[in-house]
Amino acid sequence: MSDLRHYPEGRGANAVRYISPAFPRSTDSGAPVEVAFGVVKTFRQRVAAASLTTAGVAFTPCPPLAGVRWRMCDLIMIAIGGNATTSTSINVSGIVSGATVELAVVAVARLTRSLINRMGTPFATAGAESITALADGASFTQMDANTGFTLKAVGATLTVSTFIDFIMDYVADPA
Repeated sequence: MSDLRHYPEGRGANAVRYISPAFPRSTDSGAPVEVAFGVVKTFRQRVAAASLTTAGVAFTPCPPLAGVRWRMCDLIMIAIGGNATTSTSINVSGIVSGATVELAVVAVARLTRSLINRMGTPFATAGAESITALADGASFTQMDANTGFTLKAVGATLTVSTFIDFIMDYVADPA
């Protein structure tokens, strides 16, 4: 008999699937994406500040996949190479109940060089600023099936900073 108080026992390995993106990104090779349902994963990318424009989506960390509902667990952004300027904010968007929702918003004034901006961090914490989340944990709910997260600048193209480190913890849930 197992001791479930300390060592939870699963009903098998997490289901890993390889799913082709519904709308491949320009940076993708077109290869299927590995999806492990129910497993928290971390996506980290150093995004060129010049690519964060208001003309469209800067990039999509989790692409739209058939049968997948993405859910954000945590988010960190760090300005690299200087304080970010010009833009009003950098937003992470998703589609929930058929409508585009700004799941996370970081004011560009908070993107000071090398300062960690973390989702929901109290402003009083030394060395960290906060990324604004939706009320009542709505930023951490499942998105609609077959949709992805997007990152974009609001107000103007981001300048001065060379890069923004974008670090997001996420989970894929079956639709």
